[in-house]
Amino acid sequence: MLRTVIKNFSELSCQELYDLLQLRSEVFVVEQHCVYLDMDGKDEKAIHVLGFEDDKLVAYLRIFKPGDYYEETTIGRVVVKKKMRSKGYGYDIMKASIKAVETKINSQKITVSAQTYLRKFYNELGFIEQGEEYMEDDIPHIRMTRLSDH
Repeated sequence: MLRTVIKNFSELSCQELYDLLQLRSEVFVVEQHCVYLDMDGKDEKAIHVLGFEDDKLVAYLRIFKPGDYYEETTIGRVVVKKKMRSKGYGYDIMKASIKAVETKINSQKITVSAQTYLRKFYNELGFIEQGEEYMEDDIPHIRMTRLSDH
């Protein structure tokens, strides 16, 4: 079972920061063969959602409050360790994050810049495509939004 922990940047331990950067690099840079600057100067503003199986970080994402990235609340850097993807941890961490956005940020709208091949995953979580597909770091993406159930 995935255990989620939500922290601001200043609350992250050195080990948690190292582990989340390692996981992001493992998937986004090495697995997806995408050379880009992951440490983009935005982590300090983000709310970090860490997903643990036992005591190992296996899933992660970051949330931005309205105005910190886009006009509306944004979820990004959604990542699950490759060998853990069959366990549904992507859904678990997204559902925990959507709940956090609704309760802690009190936001009604969430935007993601989704890799196009994950469109169905985000659709199942209530996200709807907005506009045309575009390239981001040489990977096809689509902007998707979700309106709160409230």
